[in-house]
Amino acid sequence: MPSLTRWFIRTAAIYLALSLAVGVLQLTSPKLGPILWPTYLHLLVVGWLTQLIFGVALWMFPRRSREMPQGKPWLGWSCYGLLNLGLLLRAVGEPARGLGYGADSVAAASAILQLGAGWIFVVLIWPRIKER
Repeated sequence: MPSLTRWFIRTAAIYLALSLAVGVLQLTSPKLGPILWPTYLHLLVVGWLTQLIFGVALWMFPRRSREMPQGKPWLGWSCYGLLNLGLLLRAVGEPARGLGYGADSVAAASAILQLGAGWIFVVLIWPRIKER
């Protein structure tokens, strides 16, 4: 299993645990519940599910070539870095916005970073989608 895949999958497991903890906090604190809902969903769907899919897809899809089976390594690591930086910014920015601290620029930066990660993933996977 490639190193990048291991990082994606391990990080996905961490986000699963974090999202479940945020879910418990959300249910036990009625005042914070509505504020934490977007963060909970984002950690669960993007942090766990999307990251797990990215990691497994980079591992399981057919090789690109013998020389570079997963494509350019720096692109994969850029995807990983942008996705996780965007998630961390979202985890801070969403509750701050909900509490009235006006962190709109943090949320916008988060969205841009995650969009970049998504496009990089498409660039990495596209040439590996082949007929048998």
